[in-house]
Amino acid sequence: MVASRTWKPSMTQRILLVAAVLVAALVAFWVAGRGVGAEPSSSAPPPASTGDARKQLAELIVAQRGTMDGYDRKKFPHWDNQGNSCNTRELVLKRAGKDVKAGADCNPTAGTWTSVYDGETWTKPGDLDIDHMVPLGQAWVSGAKSWTTEKREQFANDLTRPQLFAVTNSVNREKSDKAPDQWKPPLVSFWCTYATDWIVVKHYYGLTVTTGEKTALEDMLRRC
Repeated sequence: MVASRTWKPSMTQRILLVAAVLVAALVAFWVAGRGVGAEPSSSAPPPASTGDARKQLAELIVAQRGTMDGYDRKKFPHWDNQGNSCNTRELVLKRAGKDVKAGADCNPTAGTWTSVYDGETWTKPGDLDIDHMVPLGQAWVSGAKSWTTEKREQFANDLTRPQLFAVTNSVNREKSDKAPDQWKPPLVSFWCTYATDWIVVKHYYGLTVTTGEKTALEDMLRRC
């Protein structure tokens, strides 16, 4: 009777096994980081507390505003596919409205939306823009110019931070790429939330603020 021998992997086989484990771990980390397979939030993120916002504002780097040289909205790929035939814009409209109706393509066709910037209520999706709390151009001049396209894409489609809002289109276009020292929402009662949201987004992405911008944010926080 021949005794069975215990299999022992060779050095090459051990190296290949370790490499396979490392690759699997890296893939899992990449998937988690991009949120692949994760169900997008069906509700807007809650505002940060005033205390947290003040702390984060103090941690932001104060620097001069950069230039718009080289800026192009195409460098911030946006309205990504979020699954179930919905893109980022459509998901924001669905979570921001009431009694929203949408076709099979996920494009909202009816509902009721109240713009947080001016308090106006709308029933046609075409009357609303999806606004980036920290505009793409404002991000560009405060640090995003040096980002990778992938990071700019994450920023432009961020459904986790308080970055995307359905607002009156004319008000959004008035805001454009302005910072809080250049433009504030017409609805003064929203200034507190506007400041905390702006700070949270800039802090998360490591964007800078100017002296005037920081002063404007501090003034709005006093209304909290």
